[in-house]
Amino acid sequence: MNDKMIVSPVIADIRAGMKRGKVVSVDEAVLVIRSGDTISIDGFIGGLAPEELLIGLERRFLETGEPNGLTLLFAAGIGDSRGRGIDHLAHEGMLRRVIAGHWGLVPGLQKLALASKIEAYNFPQGVITHMYRDIAGHVPRTITHVGLGTFVDPRLEGGKVNAATTEDLVERIEFDGRDYLAYRLPPVSVALLRGTTADLDGNITMEKEAFTLEVLPLAMAAKNSGGFVIVQVERIAERGALNARQVKIPGMLVDCVVVSKPENHWQTYGTPYNPAFSCEFKVPTASIDALPLDERKIIARRAAFELQPNMVVNLGIGMPEGLANVANEEGIFDYLTLTAEAGSIGGIPSGGLDFGTATNMDCLIDMHAQFDFYDGGGLDLACLGLAQMDSRGNVNVSKFGPKLAGCGGFIDISQNARKIVFAGTFNAGGTELAFEDGKLRIVKEGALQKILQDVEQITFSGQTAQKGTQKVLYVTERCVFELTKDGVELIEIAPGIDLEKDVLKQMAFKPIIRHLRLMDQRIFKAVPMGLKDDLLSIPISQRLSYDPATNIFYVNFEGLNVRSRDDIEEIRVRVGDICAPLGKRVKTIVNYDNFSILPELEDDYIKMVKFVVSKYYSDVTRYTTSAFLRMKLGDELKRRHLAPHIFQTKEEARRALEKK
Repeated sequence: MNDKMIVSPVIADIRAGMKRGKVVSVDEAVLVIRSGDTISIDGFIGGLAPEELLIGLERRFLETGEPNGLTLLFAAGIGDSRGRGIDHLAHEGMLRRVIAGHWGLVPGLQKLALASKIEAYNFPQGVITHMYRDIAGHVPRTITHVGLGTFVDPRLEGGKVNAATTEDLVERIEFDGRDYLAYRLPPVSVALLRGTTADLDGNITMEKEAFTLEVLPLAMAAKNSGGFVIVQVERIAERGALNARQVKIPGMLVDCVVVSKPENHWQTYGTPYNPAFSCEFKVPTASIDALPLDERKIIARRAAFELQPNMVVNLGIGMPEGLANVANEEGIFDYLTLTAEAGSIGGIPSGGLDFGTATNMDCLIDMHAQFDFYDGGGLDLACLGLAQMDSRGNVNVSKFGPKLAGCGGFIDISQNARKIVFAGTFNAGGTELAFEDGKLRIVKEGALQKILQDVEQITFSGQTAQKGTQKVLYVTERCVFELTKDGVELIEIAPGIDLEKDVLKQMAFKPIIRHLRLMDQRIFKAVPMGLKDDLLSIPISQRLSYDPATNIFYVNFEGLNVRSRDDIEEIRVRVGDICAPLGKRVKTIVNYDNFSILPELEDDYIKMVKFVVSKYYSDVTRYTTSAFLRMKLGDELKRRHLAPHIFQTKEEARRALEKK
């Protein structure tokens, strides 16, 4: 901070540490900020955005030219792409340096960065939320694996956005033979925050806010840096009137309180106030509209096939949001826990300018705590956007030519989820599709290619992912890729699509093709897919049991849907896990009631059956109540020289086995 004189007696008293009323006007509050300060702002799009404070700070600069040369630090995108939020500060000379997690909603700030009018950094959103805690605790660096192999890695770009940005703020270090990134921590001079109610001592509650985010660690970061905390609120309560359990920022951390105009204190930039967003009650008829049959629904439907009961899931903004609509339409919504990085757990996620909020949540936690959970591998599945992918499995969603979107929480989430589905159209720029009898036809090809030899910027590192156990899929409307140890493999193609014309000629590299199969035809029909039956089917591990008293191995395939070669391989492995340690052959009964298998997988399935029969079984009987399935399975088994008879009931199968 510099030593320019502050003329307001209120602010002079605040800087002198005198105890007095903390409620001041916005114009008085922003006088705390001096040229050269580092200011940090909390918010998520419009939720918790201190709009009144930002307007007041902008007004002061435009009228006086001060404060100038500021360093700005923020985690999530705060803006609406139309001038609200952080873009109030996007004036040449006002900012010297910006360290941000997301740039996509602040076009004015983007313009300054891309023109090299400011020093600009883009760091992972979750990392920045953790930086606040480390600044508060005077930790020398925030150390994490998040960002390795991406543009944030100092071996690539170090998170620098433009040529004017030269100082290295990220270092690569090693502990116990493993690589990590160490992020430097700037002291925070002033924190601009928001709550709902303040008492006269500056205690802040947040009962009507959609989020809690990082208000507490950020207030502590400023205070422990010798800085100041300014909080925008909706109303003032008497001293001692607030429930201490509801206080999110204690008054000892707060220097100034500003009562906002109602129009500058909307709950989000899309909604003035929805009590369901702030968990004040649950909406009894909450629902999600069904999507029309288009490329977005096709992609979301294919992504939904990766869901399993009780999964904890994160959905990105845009295309991935459609997964929630599909899950609702298929009746599986209640079997999943959807989360958003802003802190919601459970419930129905919102989109647009309300993104990050949710209705009917089970719980709302701080954003930095949500990223703690994500970073440790808590997410079973994440479905994120696919703007560009390349031959190494890299994905770019952060920078495209003159457009600076920023990574947001994409790096934190994509690096740590156990399974990741990148969802996006194959091409962009005017693609037109037609759906006919469960098949897809390309009416008009898009002008912009998205499957490239090399992406413009690495937001997700395929090479880093290949070193771990994470399953990575790239889902488009016409085909599906998987990242394997050998590289990017094309594993599925939509019915009706020409492999050469519609896929290979439309991408810049040739993928691995080994076992190409058709995408499920149900995806391309207007009626619901019946995914609930698939989702609630019994896992393979619970379908196999051995009775040592009778030496009978029971295989329950009732209701099993075999949809991939992975399903077949899992059966083979599980049978071996049980039978191999026995050291003897077993009698086996297989239940095929309501069993189904894709036609193109029948040969692989019968080969697997022939293998386990020859290796582990002494005798085997099979049954199903379906006459059609008995006939079909019997024909297939006979054709492959296996015992062809399929019994109608379990009792018949058991009696036949006992006679052998």
